[in-house]
Amino acid sequence: MTTFENLGLSPALLRRLQEQGIANPTPVQAAAIPVLMAGEDAIVQAQTGTGKTLAFLLPILENIRVDKPEAQALIITPTRELALQITAEARKLAAAREGLSLLAAYGGQDVERQLRKLKGGAQLVIGTPGRLLDHLRRGSLTLGAVRMLVLDEADQMLHMGFLAEVEEIILQVPRSRQTMLFSATMPDRVKRLARTYMDRPQDIRVAETPRVTLDSIRQILVECTDRTKQAALIEQIRGDRPYLAVIFCRTKRRASKLNEALQEAGFKSDELHGDLSQAKREQVMRAFREAKLELLVATDVAARGIDVEGVTHVFNYDIPHDVDGYIHRIGRTGRAGQEGVAVTFAAPKDMEALRLIERGIARKLERQRYAAGGAGSGAARDSAGGRQGAALAKETPRRAKHGGAKRAPGRPGREAAGGRGRAAGDGGAPARGSRGEGKRRGEKAHAQRGSGGGAARAQGQGRRGEAGRGGGRGRRGR
Repeated sequence: MTTFENLGLSPALLRRLQEQGIANPTPVQAAAIPVLMAGEDAIVQAQTGTGKTLAFLLPILENIRVDKPEAQALIITPTRELALQITAEARKLAAAREGLSLLAAYGGQDVERQLRKLKGGAQLVIGTPGRLLDHLRRGSLTLGAVRMLVLDEADQMLHMGFLAEVEEIILQVPRSRQTMLFSATMPDRVKRLARTYMDRPQDIRVAETPRVTLDSIRQILVECTDRTKQAALIEQIRGDRPYLAVIFCRTKRRASKLNEALQEAGFKSDELHGDLSQAKREQVMRAFREAKLELLVATDVAARGIDVEGVTHVFNYDIPHDVDGYIHRIGRTGRAGQEGVAVTFAAPKDMEALRLIERGIARKLERQRYAAGGAGSGAARDSAGGRQGAALAKETPRRAKHGGAKRAPGRPGREAAGGRGRAAGDGGAPARGSRGEGKRRGEKAHAQRGSGGGAARAQGQGRRGEAGRGGGRGRRGR
């Protein structure tokens, strides 16, 4: 078995890895580190969550000259969140190289602070294309001494329209450099970028198909309508009771509107999208990492680089446009050998996109059907092959280390229409009595709604316990 010692890392870096509990390299690290330590160019194609960050950070930290103050390594990322994530990982390891200075350069942060840092010298610079170009045009950053260049998430930089800016930056880096390109997929324009700016790169592929990463994730499709989608999501959350979940929306406005509805329904949620200030984005991510939030409602662009331990569920409130987007989204869960759950909500108009996704991942998603009009939030869910109802939620993988009491069978409130007051569906219609229980239960539920309203809703929403994340995070009945 390959170990970090076999890869030629220094004792100081090995100690830092051990202190963080990182014992053995992942497949992408084992394949890429020897090539990059030798100074060769490399194209590394691997899925999200495979350990790509350490695959390029460790060779960079080994090869930086701490006795020289100028920028020697540049890492370009598509988003601020990814830049912050890489910076956090680099800071954990930087103690192994006394005298090493690093800078994260991204939009939304005080530029004067970055300017002061650059004046003092930063051997490792991590940044987004826009802010890096800003510094280059100001003359506050020069790249004449850069010997190592990383293009991380190159396919996302293409999708976000950053390739022209990336090429402008590359042209200011000496040609006698080492270039490392990391990407989950290899669109033609990314291949052309590699051919133009790389010198006989080694081709390293860790995952030949998306299934290598996705096998640890239970993938569910909930068939619904646009009108019932919000109610279907709330039903699924209450049934599965995720420890931490990321919910993806197509637009900033939809993310904001959904977050408001989830908060009104009693969930600890917040939103992450491009309209937020950088301070607010960092505040939201800090609360999510500390498990002070259960649900993070995000757009695709804002969620790039989210790597939070303990994400048990991903909900695709809006279906992704393509298979690459799907893989990137659900890759937020099922990491580091753990199991996860990905739930996609699809209206009839989404079926073509769904077929493309299933073809791309070479598997069918597990079907459930949300039937509007069930009691309270407990609307009936049918599988494609027959009625499974709420029993499906019991199969949801749970991780013991996150605590969280297992849900008892037949949780109260599932069938009482008054138990959660008004259903939070897009249409905002009150929940009705269960069709299967007949007119009598419907009349009883109607009476409960009229008298029980607010108190019943509060009782049904539930609250998380305040115990620590690693141990028994108790929950009161949701």
